[in-house]
Amino acid sequence: MTKTDDQYYISKVVAGDTKAFAVLVDRYKDLVFTLALRMLKNREEAEEVAQDTFIKVFKSLNKFKGDSKFSTWIYRIIYNSCLDVLKKYKQEYPAVGLNEFTERQIATLDNAFDALVEKEQRQAIDDCLDRLPKEDSFLLILYYFEEQSLEDISKIVGLTANNVKVKLFRGRKKLASLLKEKLEPEIIEHYERERK
Repeated sequence: MTKTDDQYYISKVVAGDTKAFAVLVDRYKDLVFTLALRMLKNREEAEEVAQDTFIKVFKSLNKFKGDSKFSTWIYRIIYNSCLDVLKKYKQEYPAVGLNEFTERQIATLDNAFDALVEKEQRQAIDDCLDRLPKEDSFLLILYYFEEQSLEDISKIVGLTANNVKVKLFRGRKKLASLLKEKLEPEIIEHYERERK
């Protein structure tokens, strides 16, 4: 799916062909629901926010100028919708202690993070991501799992690329702290030995 391909269907919808919107919904429904579920941690709320997102997208499709990718525009809408829900419920986030990590230790843990590919280890990562504040978790997911660029993420969350970079660094520190608690010490030591 390309920007041009998306633009074709967007143009058809704006011109009055509402059936063309089904193609866009079909393309992005999994992405929208997954991101909502990641942020809200509640299936029913995520479904509701995903539906509301597509209603917002449909109603404001004529405002999409194509300055960024359509997926980036949708990410921004789902992100803001989830923030609205979170603000409404004023959910408390668990405090995550920031240990003093050196950049080398964070890089080591990043390498350990990249190497965790098996299902059980992925579950450990998901558990740790769930314990992070929603915004930190969302940024890490966009960057590492959705492979969004810093520029795209900055458009989604309405921050400068440098602010996103700082928030990603802090999020990785928090995640590293949680992973260090969760992962077996031998795994950490193995990767630390490899880095020396």
